[in-house]
Amino acid sequence: MAGDLRHRRPAGAADAGGEEEGDGGAEAAAKAGPPSGGEGAGPGRKEALGWLEWSRGWMGVVGEFFFQRIAASHLANPLELPPLDGVSIIVTGATSGIGLEIARQLAQAGAHLVMAVRRPKVARELIQKWQNEQTEVSMPLNIEVMELDLISLDSVARFADTWNARMAPLHVLINNAGIFTIGEPQRFTKDGYEEHMQVNHLAPALLAMLLLPSLIRGSPSRIINVNSVMHTIGFVDAEDMNLTSGKHKYRSWLGYSNSKLAQVKFSSIFHKRIPAEAGVHTVCASPGIVHTNVARDLPKILVAGYRLIPYFIFDPQEGSRSTLFAASDPQVPEYCETLKSEDWPVCACINYDCNPMNASEEAHNLETSQLVWEKTLKMIGLPSDALEKLIEGEPVQCRYGQQKAE
Repeated sequence: MAGDLRHRRPAGAADAGGEEEGDGGAEAAAKAGPPSGGEGAGPGRKEALGWLEWSRGWMGVVGEFFFQRIAASHLANPLELPPLDGVSIIVTGATSGIGLEIARQLAQAGAHLVMAVRRPKVARELIQKWQNEQTEVSMPLNIEVMELDLISLDSVARFADTWNARMAPLHVLINNAGIFTIGEPQRFTKDGYEEHMQVNHLAPALLAMLLLPSLIRGSPSRIINVNSVMHTIGFVDAEDMNLTSGKHKYRSWLGYSNSKLAQVKFSSIFHKRIPAEAGVHTVCASPGIVHTNVARDLPKILVAGYRLIPYFIFDPQEGSRSTLFAASDPQVPEYCETLKSEDWPVCACINYDCNPMNASEEAHNLETSQLVWEKTLKMIGLPSDALEKLIEGEPVQCRYGQQKAE
């Protein structure tokens, strides 16, 4: 049985708060210490996490690693889902890891599932496999495949344009796809953005914004962002989201954790600004530390370590439970509305044990969250009043894909 959200608040602000690739890079990042510019950096604008925040973040990461299986022992595996007939759900990154499990279970629960993927052929092969596994008395799975590549913001805009043209409701958007290129040098997309920031934050933010008309048609609807405990060791400078200023030496774990914190901050401002009557609820879900495809990018010694400690790390099916809960449980909209009515500074966050969790201290900083919101809109090519216009049903010009969302 999953947690009861309706009469609960998040834990204290100091509590720690993965996504398709899981949190496989935690070990590599722990050795480095916080980037310079936090506590002790002198007066002026904060430039990094202080040692206390950094330490609390790492306590959360380590605690999750050792105790997640115990904390989530009350959950069924797989998680029991309600019937989802007539519910339209888009899942990004649905061909591997957590995303594959999310997609499979939603489809088997009767949802109209849209697999938004880079490799449509792989998705179609999976559909055929799942269909073959159905019993003779089972209804055919209601799944379709649409191409989406988060490395290209043009691809994101085209995807949203295609879906919105149907004038059909969208009930749930699950932003699951993400990357963590552990140990790799800094890379930039053709759009000019650091890869982690674009794939893990900018592209999902653009997708959610452009699909807002369809989400309003499907109201009450949900945007589920698969996040990570690693956001607790991230820090986002809105003037240096590409990590190119030279203030901090680039490390892959820094790019990843910053992108996940940026996602929480943007989601929180979205949650605060969208009116309750629109009926669109935003949730960040943490799957825990999960053994997925990210392990292929780890150093060989860490890959070997992964194989030696299966007890502590979730498999993808276990890691899918918090996202499935956030996407399907009837308590979630009420919980989001409660947080909104209490003017809670962070959007709803669901932990790997399907209970409420709180985001990091830095995620509660509304001033920097507002700066991240404004900078993100500029980076994804939307005007500052895009949200308000979309809610009112007015067309919004996006710099990417040459489309209008309406």
